[in-house]
Amino acid sequence: MKNNPVGWFEIYVQNMPRAKKFYEAVLDAKLDALPNPGEGPTEMLSFPMDMSSAGAAGALVKMEGVTSGGGGIIIYFKCDDCNLHAGRVAANGGKVIKPKFSLGQYGFAALASDTEGNMFGMHSMK
Repeated sequence: MKNNPVGWFEIYVQNMPRAKKFYEAVLDAKLDALPNPGEGPTEMLSFPMDMSSAGAAGALVKMEGVTSGGGGIIIYFKCDDCNLHAGRVAANGGKVIKPKFSLGQYGFAALASDTEGNMFGMHSMK
């Protein structure tokens, strides 16, 4: 494997409007609707993406029969200062699990949970 191993991610949610509002506010980004990828009621909202750039793109997904919550995988969103974004979490219905901490030469991170019970991380170099 020569490139970064993650090519796409999905964060499963139970309440799409609530999750959309949370991530748009915390990440200061607009999420866009994606077409239903197959059969059955599936709703998807993509994070901003440029498929020709490095890094992984992904979406919030509401799918019948799939629950949200702790599943053992953490997605880290890139940001200018993870402390700034972590500061928006509680005000938007989430919870900061671990405030900004050092990763040494690899920058800083903070961990939080969203309105659907999913844990996620924020990463910055400062």
